[in-house]
Amino acid sequence: MAHGRAPAAADAVAEAPLRAIVAEQAAAWNAGDGTRYAAHRAPDGPFTRIFGRVMHGAPAFAGRHRRILATLYKGTTKRHTVRRIRLVMPDVAVVDIDNEVHGVRAVPAGIAVAADGVVREPLVELFVRRPGQCWT
Repeated sequence: MAHGRAPAAADAVAEAPLRAIVAEQAAAWNAGDGTRYAAHRAPDGPFTRIFGRVMHGAPAFAGRHRRILATLYKGTTKRHTVRRIRLVMPDVAVVDIDNEVHGVRAVPAGIAVAADGVVREPLVELFVRRPGQCWT
């Protein structure tokens, strides 16, 4: 145990709720449910859209995802693979996710689609734990 780091079993316990949220996000996307996709967003937290525009708040995040899941990404499926979780403080974690969107029919200019039709983008989420909940 180096520098007070918790054993691997304790890390797994701390990471379990984060992994569950990431899995729930993918399930919500696959159901086409932008509101559910945003269920763990901080009420006033920022997010950056794929072309760099920053928006703030859970309502804006949910609204944006309701729109894209009803139009551009309608019928697509998402696969999230957690690559790494860094517990930077006891109540703060950075989660690196390999993000794939399958079944994309059309994309905005500037979005790369692989030959197999899958959009692959890294996704980084910052989680803050508060009593009884985790927010991204």
